[in-house]
Amino acid sequence: MSEFFKLEGAYIFFAFVILVITVFVATRPFMGKGALKKGLIWVSLFLICAIALHFYITKRRMANVATAFKSGKEVLCENRIYTKGANFVTIKDNGEWSLKNDYFVSPNFTRDFFLARCIVK
Repeated sequence: MSEFFKLEGAYIFFAFVILVITVFVATRPFMGKGALKKGLIWVSLFLICAIALHFYITKRRMANVATAFKSGKEVLCENRIYTKGANFVTIKDNGEWSLKNDYFVSPNFTRDFFLARCIVK
């Protein structure tokens, strides 16, 4: 469950903000009777489906990246620290990189890379 909140925490926060906006708009005098109930139901349903779909797609991509890495394929990971060079780091299972708890780690690199921020090359 903590992995869900790690991956989707920002989207859950944005969903909460959208629900607050929905309540604000639905309670205005120009809105019809029952707008609050209908608005909350439909907007909540949409947000739940969108977040669940995003989580499913992200988990599937993470599994594909881990499988590709273990089979020797190259993986591209987003590099947010070094902005002057490449925006990505190429990772390959050549003995330097290893996979530990959904992170690519290397003793020769200053930071770890989360699987959710990587794709197969």
